[in-house]
Amino acid sequence: MGEQIHKRLSDEQAKMIMEKYLARELSAAHAVELLSLKRRQFFEWAQKYRNDPEGFTIAYGRKGTGRKLGDVIHDHILQELAREKALIDDPSMPIRFYNYSYIQDQLRERYQEKVSLPTIIDRAKKTAITSRNRIRPSTTGR
Repeated sequence: MGEQIHKRLSDEQAKMIMEKYLARELSAAHAVELLSLKRRQFFEWAQKYRNDPEGFTIAYGRKGTGRKLGDVIHDHILQELAREKALIDDPSMPIRFYNYSYIQDQLRERYQEKVSLPTIIDRAKKTAITSRNRIRPSTTGR
């Protein structure tokens, strides 16, 4: 197989093979061989071609994954991290580390935004809000 089909064949070539298959001029096995597809994918393509011969294309179009975080959500994450940082910096509070799950819950409750924990942690590290090397005296009196 090697190269992807949309790079090996044009739409017109694929349409011609589909037309010949549907007109019973080509067997399914021969059409599969010409297109270098697996049987299942060939029959899916045949169905798509039957449903819309004019709109049929083999061009590869990457779908947006929707994985990019919007600026508004990024700002909300930073706001919640800043709130948590204020608690960490307060010497009277026994909090020494971020509670990323709490930040995730706050984003869901306050802004109705669903953000994964690794994303929150990544944003905290990238914006240098975390303080790894900072050692704080224990509040337990030891």
